Amino acid sequence: MKIQEQEQNVLRAAANGNSFRYLDVITGLFVAVLLISNVVGQKIWRLGPLDISAAQMLFPVSYIFGDVLTEVYGYARSRRVIWIGFFANILMAVVGWIAVRLPPSPEWPNQQAFAAVMTFVPRMVAASLIAYWSGEFVNSYVMAKMKLFTNGRWLWSRTIGSTVVGQAVDSALVVGITFASVMPLRALVRVTLSIYAVKVVYEVIATPATYLVVNWLKRVEGMDAYDRGTNFSPFAI
Repeated sequence: MKIQEQEQNVLRAAANGNSFRYLDVITGLFVAVLLISNVVGQKIWRLGPLDISAAQMLFPVSYIFGDVLTEVYGYARSRRVIWIGFFANILMAVVGWIAVRLPPSPEWPNQQAFAAVMTFVPRMVAASLIAYWSGEFVNSYVMAKMKLFTNGRWLWSRTIGSTVVGQAVDSALVVGITFASVMPLRALVRVTLSIYAVKVVYEVIATPATYLVVNWLKRVEGMDAYDRGTNFSPFAI
């Protein structure tokens, strides 16, 4: 009965053209996380026995945002935000490519260093776009389906379960595409497993904070989406 009442409240809110107070804020932060991660992601650093991309300081947060978006606002709105991030990354890659090729001023001594970083960004973004697109949609799909399966209970199982699947797809694709011609196979496997482990542990540690944010947003937004009858195609409008 409680779940039916929640779904009826969501339908009434949608029918009344409910505008959300924090959806645009979450969208902006989500896109910022993606762009920053792509700029710093080519740096690999050593943490004990692990080789980790510098993007892992921040990128796992995008999956937490994805969980929050799907849990509170539903798969369709999460899909819209994923596409916004996708095109923002393309824009960054194009502008970076053009910026490197602009003739530098004779008084500016940093062209070589600038090119060394920004020339790599388009390849990093290409890998990130494929991995991000695949991983985020897998994450949101699993999150939405598990919510229906659990009737809205056990949020921890959805946040962790969706991350385990989505991050496996993301990690394998982004490392494979980015470093396939740069690093030997053994190193690729080590980096992939290291990055994947960090992302999953990140999600587990962040679960209490995710609970707080999700419950707060459901209360202030008056929204708790259940994706019954939703078209789960990534390309649906």
